[in-house]
Amino acid sequence: MPTALWIAHVEVTDADAYGLYAKGAGPAIAAHGGVFLARGGRYVQLEGRDRARNVVARFPSLEAAVACYNSAEYQAALAHAKGASVRDLVVVEEIG
Repeated sequence: MPTALWIAHVEVTDADAYGLYAKGAGPAIAAHGGVFLARGGRYVQLEGRDRARNVVARFPSLEAAVACYNSAEYQAALAHAKGASVRDLVVVEEIG
């Protein structure tokens, strides 16, 4: 089964509330086999809308990434991000 990448582009509008999201999201992602590959590091925006925070995590499968997103633990963390950020999130299956 191919692994999958969870790719988020984020503009944080309330750092304190978003910090609560990050505190809860990390353990939820790890609990579903997710491993962070990039988390807010340096980047160059070449096309599209610029969002200053970019996060990439690898999951064992597309299904594991979607299960993480839908989990009670992640949804509890996500409640802190709503209203504290503008986000785009996509999960992409990797090529074997």
